[in-house]
Amino acid sequence: MSRDRGPRRPRRLGKCAFISASVTTLSVTASGCVVVHGEREVLPATTRAEAAKVLQEFTSAYNAADKAYDASLDAEHTTGALAAIDSARLKAGRANNPDGNASHTPLELTDAEFTIPKKAGWPRWFVADAEGNKGGDARWVLVFTRDGLEETWQAAYLTLVAPDRMPEFKTDPDGWAEAVPANSTDLAVAPADLSKDYTTYLKDGGKTFADGAHTSSWRELREKRSTRPGLVTQYIDEPLTNGDYAPLALRTKDGGALVFFTTRHFEKQTAAQGASVPTPNKDVLALTDGEIKQSLTMEFVSNEVALDPADGSGGGSGDSPGDSSGDGQVSVLGRVQGLTSAKGE
Repeated sequence: MSRDRGPRRPRRLGKCAFISASVTTLSVTASGCVVVHGEREVLPATTRAEAAKVLQEFTSAYNAADKAYDASLDAEHTTGALAAIDSARLKAGRANNPDGNASHTPLELTDAEFTIPKKAGWPRWFVADAEGNKGGDARWVLVFTRDGLEETWQAAYLTLVAPDRMPEFKTDPDGWAEAVPANSTDLAVAPADLSKDYTTYLKDGGKTFADGAHTSSWRELREKRSTRPGLVTQYIDEPLTNGDYAPLALRTKDGGALVFFTTRHFEKQTAAQGASVPTPNKDVLALTDGEIKQSLTMEFVSNEVALDPADGSGGGSGDSPGDSSGDGQVSVLGRVQGLTSAKGE
């Protein structure tokens, strides 16, 4: 195994020097200061040694927060969809268990593999894929991002994926992966459009996404729940694509991409006249504003990971790692969803 040597921390050269990851393009300002445009250089996001340290630090913070039900303990290590889901979970846990999580079992992540793209500009990011002691046989797949050298690496996405569904990634001779631009046109769906297309599919169906637990089966389940006697359940799905919720994509060996993206979902339960909404559990109640009289609206944030085949590839059987299911269809491999708020009326 080759050893990765990351860039050394630059020495402080005074207030006139602005140093990024490497010295590539120099320009002289009116003040005579030299400005370093390292953001234009194509560089690995990090080293494998640093990535392993980042995963360890995240796990320690995650465990501390879970044990105490204290969102402040891992707030610096999460962002985006994971932060929204995790902070709400901890808020509810704290409200119902002020003394902490009596059933806490530390998360252990082993056999970690790191896929690190080589790219220019910020944010820089990488994927950690590890075996966990929770979630059965599924692999824990996390995406860590940061917006500058002095920023803390934060986990933006966390999904669980069956080991045989993880794809092979395209890498260069040094083992660095390729980040796919959000507006890429060489895929079945541009990563920037996946969140919107997914929410449209959940409402109207269609052929963009292959059948599976997070697509056709989820639509069928929601259809059954929407027609229960005495209770009407309505669903509204919204894309989340900006800022810390922006999609991130890695090129797979077959020319497609593994894409991480985020969506928001609302579920409104309205009881018939003279009936009442089923009493939610205590964690839902802890996140609920207002009094539940005849309706309850719950808001969820969901982060997904999908195989997006190359445009015109025709897809594959989906039985082998890296294959996409169906005829050029997007296959959703994993989805983690969490309640973030609720309102009673």
